Amino acid sequence: MGKLVNTGVVVIGTGFSGMGMAIQLRKEGRDDFVVLEKATDFGGTWRDNTYPGCACDIQSHMYSFSFEQKPDWTRSYAPQPEIHQYLRDVAAKWDLARNTHFGVEVTGARWDAEASRWHVSTSTGDTYVTRFLVAGVGALHLPSIPDLPGIEDFTGKAFHSAQWDHDYDLTGKRVAVIGTGASAVQFVPKIAPEVAELTLFQRTAPWVMPKPDHTMPAWSRGLFAKVPGAQRAYRHLLYWINEVRAVGFNGHQGILRLASKLAAHNIRRSVKDPALARELTPDYVMGCKRVLISNDYYPTFNRANVHLDTAGVAEVRANSVVGKDGREHPVDAIIYGTGFHVTDAFDYLRITGRDGLDLAQLWRERGINTHLGITVAGFPNLFFLLGPNTGLGHNSVVFMIESQIRYVAEALRLADRQGAEALDVRRSAQDAFNTEVQRKLADGVWTRGGCTSWYLDSQGVNRTIWPGFTWRYWLRTRHVDASDFELLTRSRTTVAAGK
Repeated sequence: MGKLVNTGVVVIGTGFSGMGMAIQLRKEGRDDFVVLEKATDFGGTWRDNTYPGCACDIQSHMYSFSFEQKPDWTRSYAPQPEIHQYLRDVAAKWDLARNTHFGVEVTGARWDAEASRWHVSTSTGDTYVTRFLVAGVGALHLPSIPDLPGIEDFTGKAFHSAQWDHDYDLTGKRVAVIGTGASAVQFVPKIAPEVAELTLFQRTAPWVMPKPDHTMPAWSRGLFAKVPGAQRAYRHLLYWINEVRAVGFNGHQGILRLASKLAAHNIRRSVKDPALARELTPDYVMGCKRVLISNDYYPTFNRANVHLDTAGVAEVRANSVVGKDGREHPVDAIIYGTGFHVTDAFDYLRITGRDGLDLAQLWRERGINTHLGITVAGFPNLFFLLGPNTGLGHNSVVFMIESQIRYVAEALRLADRQGAEALDVRRSAQDAFNTEVQRKLADGVWTRGGCTSWYLDSQGVNRTIWPGFTWRYWLRTRHVDASDFELLTRSRTTVAAGK
């Protein structure tokens, strides 16, 4: 039988979200927190994704904590090993290991209304009893693996890009890549020169723009190290350059249609075979699905050993993959570049709130609803980081995370200041927020762009993206409005300030 661990705050995950929350708590002078991490190291998605070519598609100087700037990024778009090391260095500086329990996977959480505490169950059998629960698990941590007919008969190697098997040598192998998401666009050009044959199964062509990546010159790294203000100015410039792109995504599709034409020209210029170039050109407005960046993806299709299949997979046999057009492709390995569970990732949650309310069931029945992407009515003292409708298609999510961790910290202070054991967001505040968000999304490219994407849930509703400028979200989360919450004592009576 596992032990009971009592603590003031439990934070789940050690990616940017979980680490950011832990650092914020440390800044506040709180040491009554525990970070639970299922793996054995810090880093989240940047620890897990080690496929060839893995790198960020947001500039390094933006995709980092504003309070922990790194002056010596080697490239304008950092590769995975450098981002992972950055996170490890930040964790070491703030001594986060002291409060982190590694190898502990959260399996569920139950709200005890009488004690005003969360009981967090784990894979180790231990139960963590905590006043506040902060989920920093992010959206990109559950690999989505398609259920291909006959896959159980396949005798070769099969793995997802997020679970890359580095012990398996691809040299000279015949490889099938399923999917054309962000990871495939990065690893396909890296493995193509090594393999004998590579067949890419494309369901929907992505828009891939040129990547303005370059080595950071020595003079800039020296300047940023000696004059931190110069790096802050550079970061601000990048922020506003990225922020302008929100205009096109949110109701001004003429801009995106122009960008689509430029991108289509880039495809025709990069791919020698005109028929193949047409197959690689999307039939929807840019931005409807995630816009990808790469300089070597399209040229890879000029290689004699790289083939594109747009018919789809009909079945898998012992040593081959059969397309829906009847063509059989002999393969030694299958690599899934099929992304992650995003909107349906919440189906895996086992979180029980007030009066036995089941979060996964609630969201299946009513749709995924939160207040500011952070709190959920009926689930006191529970906070999400990078929760529903706070993802981005144009700027750095680390900016959103920093807005959220400050908001959560203020919410904790509000409860303490008002003498409340718990705070529960009011349904009226939550409904008002979701109505506003969905109204804005209705005119966005994700809804009107002519595609189906992982931004949308099974009902076709966008539960992923924040509509509009990130500075507007910063303003919304800059202060906690006590009137949005019911502040509860242990007897479940409402504290006056929360009325």
